Amino acid sequence: MSFGRLERSKGPRPMSEINMTPLVDVMLVLVVIFIVTAPLLGSSIRLDLPRSEAARPDEAAQAVTLVVDRNGQAYLDDRPVRDAELAQRLAQAAALAPDTEVQLRADAGVPYGRMVELVGLAQQAGLSRIGFMAEAPRATANPP
Repeated sequence: MSFGRLERSKGPRPMSEINMTPLVDVMLVLVVIFIVTAPLLGSSIRLDLPRSEAARPDEAAQAVTLVVDRNGQAYLDDRPVRDAELAQRLAQAAALAPDTEVQLRADAGVPYGRMVELVGLAQQAGLSRIGFMAEAPRATANPP
């Protein structure tokens, strides 16, 4: 009886290269996700804007965005500001470009008096172009 070695078949050799196809697939999916979500990140302040038939975006040469939430807190370019700081920053914007437009976005629940205060601050700063932003009404399923 002889004892010999069993023949081993040569199996697949280990890969020494990285397969790039799954990596490219994952990266393309991430790019699509970023492309879809980027427009939704326009403003981080949640508002319930009033609706109007005349609401349509209007491009101004230069504009600052003044947002007022339901509690009456003012935000200038998405940063919370107090009235004194707001007046100072609006005056700086007016000094740089007198035709700067103030785009005022206010929640539907903001008291009228607060809106008058903010418009007065903008006018005292020398900014007379004030645009009140609103959303277009939602389309109904059965038009009249």
